[in-house]
Amino acid sequence: MEDQHREWFEVRYGFQAAVGQPGFEIVAITSGQGNGWLFTPAALRASLALWEGVESYIDHAHQPGWNRSVRDLAGTCHSPVWDESAQGIRLEIQPAGPGADLLTRLGEEWLARSGQRSDMGFSADISFTASGNEVQEIIKVHSLDLVMKPARGGRFVRRIVNQNNEGGVMEEEKSEKEQSLQKMEAAQQAQNRVREQRAQMAGDQKLVNVVPEVFQVQMCSMLLESTLATAKLPEAIGTRIRRNFSGKVFEPAELTLAVEDGRALAAELAGGSVVKGGRLERMFDTRDQLQAACDDLLGAEREKGTENLRPARLSGIRELYLMLTGDDELHGGYHPERLRLSTTTDFTGLVKNSLNKIVANRWEELGHAGYDWWQRIVSVEHFNTLNQITGTLVGTVGSLPEVAEGAAYTELVVGDSPETADWKKYGGYIPLTLELIDRDETRKLRAYPRELASAGLRKISALVAALFTQNSGTGPTLADTGALFNNTAVTTAGGHKNLLTGAISAAEWETVSTAMYNQPMLIKNAAGVYGTGPRMAVNPRFCLVPRALQLTAKKILYPSFENASNITSENQQMGQPGDVITVPEWTDVNDWAAVCDPRIVPAIFLGERFGLMPEVFIAGDELSPAVFTNDEHRLKVRHFLAMWVNDFRPLHKSNVA
Repeated sequence: MEDQHREWFEVRYGFQAAVGQPGFEIVAITSGQGNGWLFTPAALRASLALWEGVESYIDHAHQPGWNRSVRDLAGTCHSPVWDESAQGIRLEIQPAGPGADLLTRLGEEWLARSGQRSDMGFSADISFTASGNEVQEIIKVHSLDLVMKPARGGRFVRRIVNQNNEGGVMEEEKSEKEQSLQKMEAAQQAQNRVREQRAQMAGDQKLVNVVPEVFQVQMCSMLLESTLATAKLPEAIGTRIRRNFSGKVFEPAELTLAVEDGRALAAELAGGSVVKGGRLERMFDTRDQLQAACDDLLGAEREKGTENLRPARLSGIRELYLMLTGDDELHGGYHPERLRLSTTTDFTGLVKNSLNKIVANRWEELGHAGYDWWQRIVSVEHFNTLNQITGTLVGTVGSLPEVAEGAAYTELVVGDSPETADWKKYGGYIPLTLELIDRDETRKLRAYPRELASAGLRKISALVAALFTQNSGTGPTLADTGALFNNTAVTTAGGHKNLLTGAISAAEWETVSTAMYNQPMLIKNAAGVYGTGPRMAVNPRFCLVPRALQLTAKKILYPSFENASNITSENQQMGQPGDVITVPEWTDVNDWAAVCDPRIVPAIFLGERFGLMPEVFIAGDELSPAVFTNDEHRLKVRHFLAMWVNDFRPLHKSNVA
């Protein structure tokens, strides 16, 4: 394929706005905490020059860093200044380009609305450097785009109209913030007058009720609405504050404190988001907060990226259950009208996610403790169906015969040895009773997934260990009709010559190593070619022993463990690596085995369908039979596995009498 080289040439055109077409004064960006990054006033002030001449487009590019299309151009920015009251950069935008009419129409409609406005505004696509989470320097302003839900406070302020092309402007329309401040100030003045009247009449008992309470409530309501309009809090937080203060007489300081608390909460909820180029890349929602809280409750590791979230700590599994189901009577149902939290997140989904993470963590812990011994000798494969598995060992070409001049080539003898394996499903369930939830037995729930992980890992350990011990230590029967371990000559059908009876010792390890090294490779399972292949020429890598032989084996393979004065094993084992593996399930204190490195000559295969670790499911709602008959959610574990031996040559067994 020919190499393709593409060159991009950037050409900037100046667009002339139509005469009389209005421009706008806007706030481009404000200082403060934004999605994990702190934009300081100093950093914004230092970037003022970068905003001159910046283009404005309708919407951001589909991907950060993409070249912008001229079809999306809507205006150009100029005259940036620092706005002390807004603590941000204010500038003028002149509509220009194909998107000019759309920007103008949207701006006029947005400014004309006196009530609830859409979340439309300006979002900057910028590059910056940072120290920790604090922005140090804005390097480049790529564009200032009109978008929905801007990341850092960009908005229309007022309209500017040219008069007679001489640069005159109409009188400024009052900004929304100024109007809200005036309303709040008027409400506060009215309430102050009420207090003065009350103070003057405090000595006259007959005039105590001159100022009716309904008037005070109206004044507080005006103060509440004007304050919330100015605060620009997220809708959910603003609704909560309105619900707490509506219809009540309160002090302005109480409302101010509630608004500040709301701002702090909003900053914490958005604290883990990532801003790239001034644009929001990820926003954490209520489900993320709940999942993090559930993970903390059950002792699971949080999902990557949520480490900095600080959700409210749950007191126990009962609180989480009631919060997300509203099932106060513990019928096992779901009652959305009683929910403590407005969310569609379900209880079973959250708990299942946490439990699966605990299973993964426990799996790793048990592995470090030695129950993953089988991973060193087993080759794991993933399968996409539950069809029967055929593991084929293809034979090698023994040697190339000589071809005489002018003579025909002869067919090479080569075959295969197909081994088959069927899938087996393992599993069970643990009841998560409503009584357990009501008693808030969170510690017991934490223990369940750890036991499930242990059961899954030990099951694989037992399956691999049984390959060496079943059928009185000779293993399963292979496709060539021979037992996995037998002492029959390899020149006969089913002969494997990989079974001895000597007790483990340095000399016996050498005998076994030599026998495995000299094993002939498969050519074809047919008369005349049994056992005629070239040597495998691979030494055993692992020595498998029961716990009773662990120290003995280590003294043989690791000379430093030998405590005798005459270390004869050191010379024997020098340059021949080997590792001792203790098999937990082996009970015979004398038998042992040798296995080659599966990366060189694989022998034992383990198939998994839905993952090597067991899956955890939770079934439980008011329609579940278990909930109806037993008042329990069911914690089910499922494991699909298949195991087979593809080649006997990398394996050797010593059944000691």
